[in-house]
Amino acid sequence: MSAQIEAYGRTSDGHEVERVVLEDGLRVELLTYGGLIARLEVPGASGRRDNVVLGLPDLASYESRNPNFGVTVGRYAGRIGGGRFVLDGAEHRLPQNDGDNTLHGGRGFAKRVWRIERADRRAATLAYASADGEEGFPGALETRVTFTVEGLTLRLEYEAASDRATVLNLTNHSYFNLSGEGSGDVLGHLLQVEADRILVVDRHSLPTGALLDITGTPFDFRTPCLVGARIREAHEQIVFGLGYDACFVLRGEGMRTAATVRAAGGRVMRVRTDQPAVQVYSANKLTGALVGPSGRAYRAGDGLCLETQHFPDSPNRPEFPSTVLRPDEAFRSTTEYAFAIDLPHNYTQSGGDISVIDNGGKITVKESAEDPAGALSSDTPWLAAWRGQGGRLGGAPRIQQARSRSCPIV
Repeated sequence: MSAQIEAYGRTSDGHEVERVVLEDGLRVELLTYGGLIARLEVPGASGRRDNVVLGLPDLASYESRNPNFGVTVGRYAGRIGGGRFVLDGAEHRLPQNDGDNTLHGGRGFAKRVWRIERADRRAATLAYASADGEEGFPGALETRVTFTVEGLTLRLEYEAASDRATVLNLTNHSYFNLSGEGSGDVLGHLLQVEADRILVVDRHSLPTGALLDITGTPFDFRTPCLVGARIREAHEQIVFGLGYDACFVLRGEGMRTAATVRAAGGRVMRVRTDQPAVQVYSANKLTGALVGPSGRAYRAGDGLCLETQHFPDSPNRPEFPSTVLRPDEAFRSTTEYAFAIDLPHNYTQSGGDISVIDNGGKITVKESAEDPAGALSSDTPWLAAWRGQGGRLGGAPRIQQARSRSCPIV
């Protein structure tokens, strides 16, 4: 069956942008501007599909105000120190768009119009040809990303080749909120990351080269913990990032689970990748100035990015895994976002009341002024249980920090 492709508008410099819709168990909307994921609709416990990624209402907003919602990041995800690197004896200077550093490749792939190479109902390949010297990077680079929907899994397959030696670090920068776009913060999401260490960064968020053992720190997500449980601790790496903005060094090699996220309504997302790291970012710089397609303003903590990638500043750090791509090599990488519904086995519902057995005690949540229309229909089971962890129904902050030192599992 052919893909649904439609005009989305024209950029300020006249380039046509198209929207591609993929559908199976999930429904995905892609834009050729930025090679971005504009919507990702996932079924919840009620069977209703909700959009679980943050986005903007129109093309003009994506052009002028996008903090990388959903984009394909390249040529280099993360920061490159000093806006420069040396490769094979030649220095390459890049635009410094983050203080003295280069972030996400400068203007990068996020503000380019990609072309549709092929598309059908369940898969689409977007491609972009980056000229030699674009944003200071050497080599004419051809990049392709194939987005495939299979049941409740979205798979991203990256491919790239260059005619000169260059450096490359590709990722997707979607901001996830499994309770639904515009629903509030993700501080009540449970997060588990398959990593024992993070990269240490300086106050400019540039890696120092050191690795930090996460044991006993707010970054220990080896067992599921609420995102908001320790986000206000005065750990230097939390303070530097204004929240979570850390590169977690994943265990193992090859395709494996990087992170798992669970939301109150039972939606679960498992991220699998073959990359060595995942950057966990808790949307710390959203200020309320941006309004999403739901018509609701986005504030700090309203999304969670899980950017599978190589290490930032690897071109200047020989001790980090190499990100050099040579003309006789082909870059290939895969990341999957697999969704499921996982409700506690011990919840029951009777009329408007939700009962959950939590730590041996029965918690009952009734419909109230906080939820007069039963709007929490797919969220109440987990929210009820999480009230026992210090959570509140209806609005931020859901986590009372005084009770948040431990990480009980629902």
